[in-house]
Parts: sequence; C-alpha cells; structure tokens
Amino acid sequence: MAGREIVVTAWNNGGPGYGFKMSAADRNSCLKREWGAIELYLPGHAQPIRVNIDKDSMWNDTCREVISKDIGAWMRSTGIAPWPAGSPPKFRLTPRSERSFDVRPI
Repeated sequence: MAGREIVVTAWNNGGPGYGFKMSAADRNSCLKREWGAIELYLPGHAQPIRVNIDKDSMWNDTCREVISKDIGAWMRSTGIAPWPAGSPPKFRLTPRSERSFDVRPI
C-alpha cells in the first residue's frame, strides 16, 4: 500500500449522511477490515478524523463507503456539499501510514 493513491467519489445518502465511495479493488488493496478504523486528514484540519471500516456495508459488493458526520460537516463548511445532482466531486486519498490517509480534492 505504501505510496499508492486511490481516487474516491463523494457520497451522500440523500440526507445528512456523507462520505467517500471507493472501488472494491481499491478497498481490497488498501484497507483491512481488522484495522477497525482509519484516520483521514481533511484539508484545513490539524487533527485526523477516525472513520469506522469494520462494518458489513463497507465490505459488501455494493456500498463501499467510508461515512462520518465529520466528513459531512467538512464538505458542507467548505462548500463541497451540496453538489449538483449526478456530479459528486472526486478526491485523492494518499497514504500517510498504514491506516491513515490525506484527503485532497481533485
């Protein structure tokens, strides 16, 4: 995983839920369920947010979203959300360490 960036897409459940959706291939190559959580460093935040990845929806064939109220608050406060229908923004997740990633808009 070292140095491998992945591209994720902003996700919203139609309500207050926000996160990042990734491909199954990226999830399988960059994350491990047994970690329990990952840390995301969002632009403008000195401290990372902790996001649970030990949930069935993260590891099934259809969902694959990392979801957090902190991601939603950040997206709304920076004007990233809401986005135009059908045009969610994309981001790069760049590893800092095994379980932590920098998040950058593309």
